Order: sequence, then C-alpha cells, then structure tokens
Amino acid sequence: MSAAWGKCYDPTGARYGVPTYPWKLAPTGLATRRQLRSQGLRPGGQEIAAQVMRVNRRAGGVRVSYLYRIDRAKPVRPMTSRKWGALALAMHARCTCPQCGITYSYCLPRSLGMCLLCAHPD
Repeated sequence: MSAAWGKCYDPTGARYGVPTYPWKLAPTGLATRRQLRSQGLRPGGQEIAAQVMRVNRRAGGVRVSYLYRIDRAKPVRPMTSRKWGALALAMHARCTCPQCGITYSYCLPRSLGMCLLCAHPD
C-alpha cells in the first residue's frame, strides 16, 4: 500500500470524522453530487455519508469529493416558468456588453468585463 493510498483510506472515519476512501474506490450505493444529478437526483438535505480523497503528488495538496447515499436522494425539482425566466435574464446579461450595449450569441469573457471590440479598439 502506498503512502498516498494509506492516507486516503479511512473506512471507519477515525481520522477525518467521516468515512474516507481513495479515488474511484468508494463502495456502491454512494455517489457525488454530479453523479446524483446525472441520475436525475439531488442530495435532498441529507448528511454527507462519506468522502473520496485524491492526493496530488505534484502540487502536494488533496482533492476531496463528498458522497451521498443514493437510496436517500430525492428527485430533482422541476424548473418552473419563473426559474426559466430568471435563467434567461441572467444569460442575456452575460451576453450583453456593458460598454456598447451589443448582445452577442456567446458569453463575454469575465476577465475583460466587456466585448472584445470594446476591450481592444485598435
């Protein structure tokens, strides 16, 4: 067993307070938020059941993803017309340049805060 794998393996939760497994070795019946979402589910207010940990040897840090029980997950709430409208307004704001007021078919870069024509007029 490598040192990185041993650091990530704590099925009892004695070291981290929650059961911890190495990356891609979590037991069945547990899923991350993204995995739940791909199945049309959400955590639904349940507590974190476990976590998976990955050690980045190059950078020296660790990456952690929380796991939730699939059997306690609830279905995703359907989008209402008000939510669709709010999302459309937010996307419209991201595509509109605050300087010139032109609406583009793509989201403007946040690093510039404006369209490319206004940021580089030459």
